[in-house]
Amino acid sequence: MEFKVYDHAYDFERKIESFLLEKEDVFSLFYGVLQAIKAGNYKNPFMATIEEEENVLAFFQMTPPHPLNLIFVDENRLEEIIDFFLINMVELEIDFRSIISLKEWAYKVAAKWEMKTGKTHQLLMDQGLYRLNKVNETLEHSPGSWRYAKEIDSPLIEKWYNLFEHDAGLPISPVEQVKKRVALFLKEQEVFIWEDKGKIVSMMKKSRPTKKGVTVGLVFTPKEERKKGYARTLVTAGSRELLKDFDFCVLYTDLMNPTSNKIYMEIGYERIADSVHLGFDKGE
Repeated sequence: MEFKVYDHAYDFERKIESFLLEKEDVFSLFYGVLQAIKAGNYKNPFMATIEEEENVLAFFQMTPPHPLNLIFVDENRLEEIIDFFLINMVELEIDFRSIISLKEWAYKVAAKWEMKTGKTHQLLMDQGLYRLNKVNETLEHSPGSWRYAKEIDSPLIEKWYNLFEHDAGLPISPVEQVKKRVALFLKEQEVFIWEDKGKIVSMMKKSRPTKKGVTVGLVFTPKEERKKGYARTLVTAGSRELLKDFDFCVLYTDLMNPTSNKIYMEIGYERIADSVHLGFDKGE
């Protein structure tokens, strides 16, 4: 086996794209982030494969400080491949604080990493991955209408961005960083908002487009406007709009939040995979 690190995203994509396209919905996070790396949106990305006689056995991607994303192709040799992967990560001194992957893979890697380094893992997010091919058109709609967010909406979107991070248990991004991100979101027309009687009451964002699919994320409604159906109505309308350009939408949910999972299933999203985000302590 050979552990091969790639410096150029286009070379990396040529090597792994056929595997990503086989499960474009399940691997949409990896594929979408790779497009962003190609566009120059990340500094110092880590991209690597494990290969044997030109055959890809596994591949990996990380855009610090985000988690290391792992995909294993040959599951019949999973234990052997994980061992080889971890040996090389240590030898190359590749520092990763967390991983994201399908649940079975992630926990196997975490157990072996703990045995090798003494670094224990914590569950940061237990995630369900859902796919939508067609919106359920029988749902009742909340009052109001959707539109794309505009520059004038920036202060509110910035505030809600941090509130979303707080609710999700994510690190809170610095104000200046949020301003830059939101400005880019609005320039690319990626934020959908729901307005009722002239008041913005909910938002969602499209991200990480792939060949056939797109991700829905950053779904947020402030506490005072919750339990009024705004988020469900907005995600329904926004997803319908996105399906004009894409074959499917995907989204990640927090499986510890049964309410949001129920809402997305009502819209027509179907669970296709379980994923986990695991963090590691500093070890001994």
